[in-house]
Parts: sequence; C-alpha cells; structure tokens
Amino acid sequence: MSVEWKFVDTNVLVYLFDVDAPDKRARAQALLREEKDCIVLSIQVLGEFYVTVTRKFTESLSRESAARAVDAFSRFRVQPVHPETVNAAIRRSRSTLLSYWDALIVEAALTAGAGVLFTEDLQDGQRIEGLQIVNPFRSGG
Repeated sequence: MSVEWKFVDTNVLVYLFDVDAPDKRARAQALLREEKDCIVLSIQVLGEFYVTVTRKFTESLSRESAARAVDAFSRFRVQPVHPETVNAAIRRSRSTLLSYWDALIVEAALTAGAGVLFTEDLQDGQRIEGLQIVNPFRSGG
C-alpha cells in the first residue's frame, strides 16, 4: 500500500503552540494526529517554525523548547531542499504571483511527491501540477 504524502506548511506547526488561536491550535493538533503517517515537511518549514515561535508570538517559546519541537517534527519525513528545488522555485515565482518562499514550499511538496499541501498561505482548493492546496483552518475545515 502506497502512502499519499501530505506536505505541511509552517503555519500549521506554528498553530500547535499559538495560545492566542485556540481553534486553530485544536485543528492543527487534530490534523497532525490524523495524518501522522503521511506527513512530509521541508528544511525550510523547520527553520521558519523555529524563527516564528521564538520571535513572533505574544508568549514566545524558549529557544530550548522550540529546538525540542523541531527535533520532534524531524521524525516526520523531511524533504531536503537542493539547488534544483531553489531554481525551480525561482522560475515559479517569476512566472506566477507566488512569492519565492511560497514557491519554494510548493516545489518542495512537488519534489516530495505530495498530493496535498496543508497551508493557509495559498488559495484553498487551488491545484498546482497535481498538488491540491488545502487550508485546514477554513470554515468547515
């Protein structure tokens, strides 16, 4: 039986620790629990998570707590970002309205063979080369 990989963007991981967004926190917890066997992340997601939770929260995590979380997330499948992925993201960002960083997430998800990208940063329901964009925090999501 093959796994349908589901790429998780940084914002989903961040909401796991966001005490100011209890509904999104609960949804992120449920999503990771439900999809635990088919989650794929990227190096970019791990780094963005660390920076966000240590600097941009009302109650930021300590660097030690954030590092422990990154270590825990590293148990999921982690897609490396190679120069080819960066170049593909540059091309995509130049040919679409995506920012470079969003394009890099898309390219990492595509390279990983993911069929779904969980994010609130892109248009829910959009398809990019077979990659379904799903906002897990939308109403009814």
